[in-house]
Amino acid sequence: MSRDRRHSLRFETFCIVKIQSPEHGVSHCVARNVSAGGIFLETKEPLPLGTPVRVWFHAPGTSTRLAALGEVKNHYFLHYGSEECPQSLTGMGVRFVTFEGQQEPDAASQASRPGASVH
Repeated sequence: MSRDRRHSLRFETFCIVKIQSPEHGVSHCVARNVSAGGIFLETKEPLPLGTPVRVWFHAPGTSTRLAALGEVKNHYFLHYGSEECPQSLTGMGVRFVTFEGQQEPDAASQASRPGASVH
């Protein structure tokens, strides 16, 4: 039995996010779950552990687009399914360090809206 070390409520999701790192540039991947403390990103090639990243994503259940600074903390290589239909998933866990005050420019942020906040 393992102890769950998470301190934040997690939300299951399935959305495309943009991720940027100084050394690896910009890419897109799929967010599978998110919390105030971090995000799990499905990607074919996880960035190296310790890589600083900026992640843009929609807050669960809203159209608010957030930008967070974080660090790659874990790599995941999951195999599931049956012998007849094996499946796999590769991803990385990113721990949020801080949220940026301004949103990424996109069509949704062109409208006058109050800034997003995370509690």
